[in-house]
Amino acid sequence: MSHEPARSVLPRMSRRHLLALGAVLPVALTGFAVSAAAQDAGAPIRITTTTGMIADLAENIGGDRVEADSLMGPGVDPHLYKPSAGDIRRLEEADVIFYNGLELEGRMTDILVKIARAGTPTVPVAEGIPEDRLREPPQFAGKYDPHIWFDVTLWQMAAQRVKDELATIDPASDALYQTNLDAYLTQLDELHAYVQEQILRIPEGQRVLITAHDAFGYYGEQYGIDVRGLQGMSTATEATAGDIQALAEFIAERQIPAIFVESSVPPATIEAVQEAVRDRGFDVVIGGQLFSDAMGAAGTPEGTYLGMVRYNTDTIVKALSVADTATPAA
Repeated sequence: MSHEPARSVLPRMSRRHLLALGAVLPVALTGFAVSAAAQDAGAPIRITTTTGMIADLAENIGGDRVEADSLMGPGVDPHLYKPSAGDIRRLEEADVIFYNGLELEGRMTDILVKIARAGTPTVPVAEGIPEDRLREPPQFAGKYDPHIWFDVTLWQMAAQRVKDELATIDPASDALYQTNLDAYLTQLDELHAYVQEQILRIPEGQRVLITAHDAFGYYGEQYGIDVRGLQGMSTATEATAGDIQALAEFIAERQIPAIFVESSVPPATIEAVQEAVRDRGFDVVIGGQLFSDAMGAAGTPEGTYLGMVRYNTDTIVKALSVADTATPAA
């Protein structure tokens, strides 16, 4: 099986179509050598994921039937992540591996391919998202933006993909997985509506989100906010002095009140942008830290997908909605 998402030409999906997705998508497994523990209804399915967002998804759908283990914790950049020997053991010992796909885990791709060939189901959660729903920015050389979790409706499709795979491995628990999926999709519907409502609180001329790298493109397209990322979609691409100056000129000209740092990206480049804006006679504030490629710490609201998206939205709206935040530099 290809380890990147299947290319689909399905139309934009409604909630009703999403719930029916499991009945129409082919099962895409890299192998059927599932361990005896996973097949035994009394033992939890051992899941290893790349990002925390995917582990959170698996836990919400799998419930008590799964034990999910994420390789990448808070503050970790998946674009640059290099797995340790211990990480590889965790992958090899899993009953199933869920990863994002679309080249988010760039340095891990070869390892995932090898493990899949050895027989472990290795599943990109982006698989099955229609091609016309994926961003393909011209500067990304014909590849798709991997940051699908920032459009809640796309994350619903990823949830369906996880449910389908768990039901294939553990068919006896299919009804449980479906019940959990339905409940989680309802929570995602509520989150989607919340983000839509909150973004409308920002004055239209100030709906510009500027971050360290272009992780929020799907968020911008779905919720109506212009997104400018300094480094592009991958943090492996470094910003140049020219990039910093061009973005500073845009901010000063538009008088954007706030810009944002990210938890998984060093703040130096955004701080450089802030200084370059001040050199142009305008004072832009750093409006807060956003969670982009990694969630917050376990046990905090931002340590779940629902909490992370809500926190990001509240931070963005608060910083961009205050008219007197934008002031001339002293």
